[in-house]
Amino acid sequence: MAERYAQAIRLASTLKLSRDEWLRIRQLGIGSSDAAPSIGLSPYKCPLSLWLEKTGRKQPEDLSEKEPVIWGTILEPILARVYAERTGRKVRRVNAVLQHPKHRFMLANLDREVRCPEEGWGILEIKTASYHSAPQWEEGIPVAYQCQVLHQLAVTGHDWADVAVLIGGQDFRIYQVNRDENKIADLIARETVFWQHVVLDTQPAPDGSDDAASALSWLFPRDDGQTIDLSESIEGNRLFSALLAERQRKEDAEAKEAAIRQQIQNVLGHASAAVFESGRITWKRAKDRIAPDVERLSQDHPTLLAQYSKSIAGSRRFVIQTERKAS
Repeated sequence: MAERYAQAIRLASTLKLSRDEWLRIRQLGIGSSDAAPSIGLSPYKCPLSLWLEKTGRKQPEDLSEKEPVIWGTILEPILARVYAERTGRKVRRVNAVLQHPKHRFMLANLDREVRCPEEGWGILEIKTASYHSAPQWEEGIPVAYQCQVLHQLAVTGHDWADVAVLIGGQDFRIYQVNRDENKIADLIARETVFWQHVVLDTQPAPDGSDDAASALSWLFPRDDGQTIDLSESIEGNRLFSALLAERQRKEDAEAKEAAIRQQIQNVLGHASAAVFESGRITWKRAKDRIAPDVERLSQDHPTLLAQYSKSIAGSRRFVIQTERKAS
């Protein structure tokens, strides 16, 4: 363990590091918080969005003023002290960006390093989670954080890491992750594939997530009015056929769901709810609401309507049309 860690490169000190300097260093590789997004296992950021940032096309969002980040920063030293008190282990700051000795694109900035008399040096990753996030921790560490810790173990060479999380402000838990060479090798291989996209400036494919849709809208915000002919493109036609097939499956599934839903409504009749062995259904009338009559307002007070109107930027719409075959 000691020999592996001795090979880790201290790329830069984080003491008195400005945000611009920090961003410049982050551009040099994949940090531990980038690990999950780079391999498509983050629920918040997709590989395409991360690629836009790493290639300098888009600036990363500044999260420093977000409430969860602010409170996480405030609570980090307190939770590190609580961890030390409860485990009897010594913790220390590293204050450096570490770099993998072989895979130079792999970077890590540790919350704390831990000294355990029995197990030697390890890593402490500190998290805070809201009460609503508690279910994500019931079966262990969420996958995205597992990627983050495995990445840190790969860079440092340490054999273990503890993840200390405070959930809902009062539920303090400690989870341990042991070094797994097979998982680390797989992570390195998958991160290498992503980093090649950055080095070669080749765009990774969108993954179907909401974040990928946002990334594409940012990358291509408006159309130029042109039509491209893909009728002879094998790949283009394959994608279009796959899209039509998936749309048909979706429509069939929605039709089946609607039929079953209506059958249940028919059973309910005037009842407002039904209880089943595995769940519950309600069918209630929504409360009446008052909505402005815009059509009448425009007729009676056109000037007033114009005074309180605003322009909303239009977004690109994706519309599917199929050719009708002659009978």
